[in-house]
Amino acid sequence: MRGIRRLALAIARVAMFLLAWSNASRADAPLQAERASGNSGETATLGGRRVNIWRPPGHGAAPIIIFSHGFLGCPTQSKFLTQGLADAGYWVIAPQHADSMCAHHLSLPQVPFIRPRDWSTATYRDRRDDIVAVIEALHHAPAFAGKIDWSKLGLMGHSLGGYTVLGLAGGWPDWRIPGVKAVVALSPWCAPFLTAPGGLDGISVPVEYQGGTLDFGITPSVKRRGGCYDATPAPAGFVEFRGAGHLAWTDLVARDHADMIFYARAFFDTWLLGQSGDELRIRRSDVADLWVK
Repeated sequence: MRGIRRLALAIARVAMFLLAWSNASRADAPLQAERASGNSGETATLGGRRVNIWRPPGHGAAPIIIFSHGFLGCPTQSKFLTQGLADAGYWVIAPQHADSMCAHHLSLPQVPFIRPRDWSTATYRDRRDDIVAVIEALHHAPAFAGKIDWSKLGLMGHSLGGYTVLGLAGGWPDWRIPGVKAVVALSPWCAPFLTAPGGLDGISVPVEYQGGTLDFGITPSVKRRGGCYDATPAPAGFVEFRGAGHLAWTDLVARDHADMIFYARAFFDTWLLGQSGDELRIRRSDVADLWVK
């Protein structure tokens, strides 16, 4: 089983490389066309970091979600989801991390993924610093004055981005940032927190995990007894999509996207907007497992 998981992780990393390379190598004209349609949002520099921004419709202060992309991924890797949440009334802002292939270089993992016990608070701390810098810049940028409701801050991340947002929520205590109200972790690389002192016990905000039955490299560490979902204090949820692999949460694989948006939105609506949470217990047709605590 361990060999299968390692192979699945390797395949997922290669696929993320191909997705990122595709995004990074597009010509300017197609990229501008995507921006015109709203799919890729707007680009800006905040806190010295390149970000993509998806604006909510309407006027007045709106809740905000910071999205962290996967290893070798891009801020625009999951446009179906970032645009979908923006359409639902959220600001969505995604920084480009240093390991992104959209930065036109190939990064090796800071610590091998096959050695989660060797990961520490220092591993990918630069990702934490990116998000802290972007949030700080947003607080002081005149263009965003009065437009963001900072009492409604959510974090969302895929794969290594899931590791990043779990760390910011308290998985690494010295990464914790104030004001976070909810976290959605999409096929998150959470294994390092299972062996770290304190680990996921330190999270004090609601967390939704999403996984897939074909996500062999990561979902088992979330779902198994004593895994990341078990180790996360309530309130928390886990949604497993039937037939979904690791890249199902990117634009590269066009399946289950409507339901992924449905559960992410329902979770943020519950914990950021104070809605009932009844939708979090709805089991849709492509869901293999649904847990709520």
